[in-house]
Amino acid sequence: MGLVVKKAGVVTTVQDKGRFGYQGSGFSTNGVMDHRAFTIANLLVENDPDAPVVEFALAGPTVRFTTNTCIAITGGDFSPTLDGEPVPLYTAIMVHRGSILRFKASKTGCYGYLAIAGGSVRVPEVMGSRSTNLKCELGGFRGRALVVGDYLPFATKSIDFLPNLGSHRIDGDNAFYGFEEDEVTVRVIPGPQEHMFTDAGIQTFYGRTYTTTTKSDRMGYRLDGPEIETKRGSDIISDGIAFGAVQVPSHGRPIIMLADRQTTGGYAKIGTIATVDIPKLVQRPPGSTVRFERISVQDAQALLREEARRFDMLALKVRRPSADGISPRRTARRLTPILEKQAERTQADTLWIDRANRAERVGNRNLLTGTPIATDKQPTAKGSAPAASAPAGPREEGAPVEERSTPNAASAHEDGNNTA
Repeated sequence: MGLVVKKAGVVTTVQDKGRFGYQGSGFSTNGVMDHRAFTIANLLVENDPDAPVVEFALAGPTVRFTTNTCIAITGGDFSPTLDGEPVPLYTAIMVHRGSILRFKASKTGCYGYLAIAGGSVRVPEVMGSRSTNLKCELGGFRGRALVVGDYLPFATKSIDFLPNLGSHRIDGDNAFYGFEEDEVTVRVIPGPQEHMFTDAGIQTFYGRTYTTTTKSDRMGYRLDGPEIETKRGSDIISDGIAFGAVQVPSHGRPIIMLADRQTTGGYAKIGTIATVDIPKLVQRPPGSTVRFERISVQDAQALLREEARRFDMLALKVRRPSADGISPRRTARRLTPILEKQAERTQADTLWIDRANRAERVGNRNLLTGTPIATDKQPTAKGSAPAASAPAGPREEGAPVEERSTPNAASAHEDGNNTA
């Protein structure tokens, strides 16, 4: 049970948080470009924070589901439709077997994310990660981007219900990304080789604007703009490169290193993009304007802690009780032990919901199982016992009525004689 790729899109891969601990051996971290959209997508379908997702860029894929499940779509707006009907972003929705999900070219942003409930797609873990390394051809789905005809199995065979489904939605994230703004501001931590740049060069970097170009991919974003002046060139002995590092080659224009970056580089780094602002940058299409703002390491760490707190609050929000999306069967299963405990405390024989067994154990109050009550009642004298009713049945006309005595009647007669 999984999904079948009907149309691959430009670059569609399986990604998670990344492959850490192997840069010393020459393997890049890979992972998602937009960690914010990735995290929210998994929250909406109640996956683990590091569950893999399907990431697509510039133009999304077309897929067919072979089982029932629940999905969430985040990131840029790729005009998704499910069986021809528009699908809301940042909302968990149920899909059925045979449904077809289509994405178009991006209207806003560059990267989109598809999260699938139950642990997402089932791909092998390679070196502690399920991310796709396109250059080394490892991880993800066969170490490559998806193509037409690929079948991605799900970690969970079928999901017919998600608790409190109505709460699994947020209002979107346009305010953070600034999709409708002409210019976006990205915060930067001073880099390890900032001293190699002149004061004028540093002022140019933080005071002027730069434009994203078409020479951008998962490895890095090349920007166009004013040249950043150095003191004696920007060549250095190669050292490690962090996610978001801003390298300045000899031409003086910055290159921002991203998920599929090389592990080391030989150009001076004027700064490093704050982790919380990397999603803003990677979602800017070619031709967008970017401005840089200087902050300290402590400020960047505070921003990251604040983001983590927001994610925790969001996790509570999407799991709050909701009127729609409640399963009556699951609710009944949860209520049964509660009602049983209440019945034990009140010494009740059975639950009110167990009607069949109750009728067998304590009897049906609408039926009389004892001695039938006579319908023809005879007036009796004071102090005498009522006469027993005659057995029902036909009697010949003129035949004498047989008198029957009962133990109660006999004892009453003896008591009368003794009194006399």
